[in-house]
Amino acid sequence: MAAITASMVKELRDKTDAGMMECKKALQETDGNMDAAIEFLRKAGVAKAGKRAERQVKEGKIFIVAEGNAAVIVEVLSETDFVAKNEKFFEYVKAAAARILAATSGDGDITAKAQEIEAANLTQMIATIGENMQLRRAYRYETAGKVGSYLHLGGKIGVVVDVEGEVPADLDLNSICMHIAAFKPSYVCSCEVPAEAIAKEREIAAAQIQGKPANIVDKIVDGKINKWYSEICLVNQPWIHDDKTTLAKIAPKMTVKRFIRWEVGQEL
Repeated sequence: MAAITASMVKELRDKTDAGMMECKKALQETDGNMDAAIEFLRKAGVAKAGKRAERQVKEGKIFIVAEGNAAVIVEVLSETDFVAKNEKFFEYVKAAAARILAATSGDGDITAKAQEIEAANLTQMIATIGENMQLRRAYRYETAGKVGSYLHLGGKIGVVVDVEGEVPADLDLNSICMHIAAFKPSYVCSCEVPAEAIAKEREIAAAQIQGKPANIVDKIVDGKINKWYSEICLVNQPWIHDDKTTLAKIAPKMTVKRFIRWEVGQEL
């Protein structure tokens, strides 16, 4: 049997991040063969990952990679906030997003494909860090317009926006994303709000002002609906940098086609 030296153990540990005793055992079991020892540890990692698979994952990171008119947003969960703040975990999520962007095409939900792409890498991370992890979701934008993105609170919130038309010189897409992160709009504009939701809101508003003449009721209800739009619609909300105006007013020739706003662990 080949002699297992401290330098060999260190080299294996540097390559795998496994514990010293685990590295020593792997080298002993493989007669000092470095590649075989790495494989040995990966197999051990798979076994450990399987035992951890039932643990709840509710912390984690969101990361966005954008290139040209394409972007991918990815959410990876961990068990604890301690791991979510770990540099190795963050670097993994960042690298995973880049790999997923490079290995996919088209537009839409790519969660299943992303999970397939990252299956082996994620298993290795579980073995290395020692917590269950889950690639929870991934979405890809590919547009004829422009894509903007923003990460808030170190990846606790991620926003992607897709716009077309004329973007004012003094308006950057990052500001739009920051606004979405802060104000949580449900829709881009009133035209996206479902008719049944509007009808229900009008019904509620009318019930609040019973007893007034019909012509006055209609005007008051219209006013309440417009105020409601200013709460739920991106282009109607008071602008993040100036609450006396709106995105619709400062960028009248620009169209926001869609946006995504994700929070780590939010209900789907």
